[in-house]
Amino acid sequence: MTFDDKKGMQIALEEAKKGYEEGGVPIGGALIHEDGTVLGRGHNMRFQKNSATLHGEISTLENAGRLQGSVYKHCTMYTTLSPCDMCSGACIMYGVKRVVLGENKNFQGAEELLKSKGIEVINLQDPDCEALMTKFIKERPHDWYEDIGE
Repeated sequence: MTFDDKKGMQIALEEAKKGYEEGGVPIGGALIHEDGTVLGRGHNMRFQKNSATLHGEISTLENAGRLQGSVYKHCTMYTTLSPCDMCSGACIMYGVKRVVLGENKNFQGAEELLKSKGIEVINLQDPDCEALMTKFIKERPHDWYEDIGE
């Protein structure tokens, strides 16, 4: 049984909206097992926690807690935005089998690196994910560029 990608992205988008409401960068994630179990969900917490590394995907993995390595190989990471090098690296390190992203118009991450490591990458081109990120970038360009290390 494979979990519905639209449902997975809806969870990630809920997290992104929560992050935006908290004054953070609106990028959310969800780690979901192929049987439909939501193992973790989270959102970018860099501003909320004064963190250098708590991007949406990293926050999601943190909230999932310690898992056996074999578990990740049956999981999909849902993320509202194309994952950066750091977040892609975490997915590679733990062997996440799929990464489903909401959009990559606002930011093109390390999708090719993920693919080169045998990870399936799917872009849903979700208009809600794109609109939320576009709004944030227009409102807070300085904070956005800080988040992506520019």
